[in-house]
Amino acid sequence: MARYLVTGGGGFIGSNLVHALLVRGQHVRVLDDFSTGKPENLADVLSDIELAEGSICDKDLLPAVFKGVDYCLHLAALPSVPRSIEAPWQCNRSNVEGSINVLLAARDAGVRRVVVASSSSVYGNAAEMPASETAPIAPISPYGVSKAAIEMYARVFAGIYRMDIVALRYFNVFGPRQDPNSAYAAVIPAFIRRMRRGECPHVDGDGLQGRDFTYVANVVDANIRVCEFPGPLAGTYNIACGATTTILGIANALNAIMGVDLQPEFGPPRPGDIRQSYADISKAEVAFGYRPLVAIEDGLAQTVAWFDGATKG
Repeated sequence: MARYLVTGGGGFIGSNLVHALLVRGQHVRVLDDFSTGKPENLADVLSDIELAEGSICDKDLLPAVFKGVDYCLHLAALPSVPRSIEAPWQCNRSNVEGSINVLLAARDAGVRRVVVASSSSVYGNAAEMPASETAPIAPISPYGVSKAAIEMYARVFAGIYRMDIVALRYFNVFGPRQDPNSAYAAVIPAFIRRMRRGECPHVDGDGLQGRDFTYVANVVDANIRVCEFPGPLAGTYNIACGATTTILGIANALNAIMGVDLQPEFGPPRPGDIRQSYADISKAEVAFGYRPLVAIEDGLAQTVAWFDGATKG
């Protein structure tokens, strides 16, 4: 049994990872201050995990939290592009300064491998698609800048301190436990919430923005594969489905899944919004055998079913 630490384990992706690790019989410790994560995401497993309630920005807390940890899955962050535009200093403190604290604590505790959550936002409006890890990074939001910065810190720390650090660039992750009620809600849970109320989905811009929507189970699988890979592993990898779907395509798919016909209403484009994004995932496939387990259509159906069950519950 390996000992895992999941920072941000009360959040959307983090809580899905916690549940998956427990199914595999691993020992799981969670660090979360619940500023964006939710205690209810862990309510059914509280007796099965160690929970340290606190922030990655609290350097004095981290040595005890990291003690005895084999693998750190670092997901704690302020995850919203709009929020980063409103409060770039908060984004930098959590995503950059907090992540440096995590890397230093992992170094001092002798953690075997750290997996850092990065983002497709580092590419900005990439000149060529699909985006490969060799493409220049050109973020267009403070959130994207913060993720690019921590990738660079991860690479430098790996070299200077001889740490085993892998950065995974997630592309538009969706699925169960994603918060539809936040002012910064991602498009899929926001659409599901409105459409279940009989309201038209709200689209920022013309809806022709393309995204490589990635069901959360694919991200969970990638993290576990990286940790369980037996040999040395480092660098940055795209984690996505390797396909693109427009925002309007998502609305149409949800109409079909939910058995409704609600046409989008349109608003102005969001500042910092990337026009087109999809990934070349071949590097992760070659390095550690990553392939998407769940296609977008199946992921959407599973997400709608989960939200329906959560609402009834």
